[in-house]
Formats: sequence, C-alpha cells, structure tokens
Amino acid sequence: MWLNSFSVFITLFFVSLFGMILNQRNILIMLMSLEMVFLSISFNLIYASVYLDDINGQIFAILILTVAAAESSIGLAILVIYYRIRHTVTIEFMNLMKG
Repeated sequence: MWLNSFSVFITLFFVSLFGMILNQRNILIMLMSLEMVFLSISFNLIYASVYLDDINGQIFAILILTVAAAESSIGLAILVIYYRIRHTVTIEFMNLMKG
C-alpha cells in the first residue's frame, strides 16, 4: 500500500514538473504547476508521516502549504498588475519585468 500511494504522489510531481517545463508561454499554467509541485510534496510528507507514525512530516507539510499560499497570492497580485499594464499574460512579452 505504501508503494502504490507513493507512486501516485511521484506521478503527480512529475506531471506538474512537465507542466512547468513544457508550457512556457502562459504564466498562469506555470503557477498552477508550481502549486501542484508543492501539493504533491505535501501529500508525500503527510503520507510518510502517517506511515512512520511521526508528526514531523505533517508539520513540514503545513509549512510548505503556507509558503505555497503566500507564493500564489503574491504571484497572482503581480500578474494582475502586469495584466492591467500590458493587457496580456504571455511570457514572451515580459520585458517590463527586467528592471
């Protein structure tokens, strides 16, 4: 049972990594793929914590989820401001962010 669930979480992790690598045009899909990476890591830590009867994995999962929520809110706020200025969210035209 441990290996079956572990393979599901690893599959979710690699699907989200491929989503980030293969789709480099839309920033929203890249942010969602990054959230899926954080979520799969959290699932893996929680499941390992339950399997090993240890609470440290659950504590780390909560920390990862809070960082993911902060990253998501800041990323979406930057994206909304960028969309108001440029009226597009494609990465090809993001020379405004260079500084």
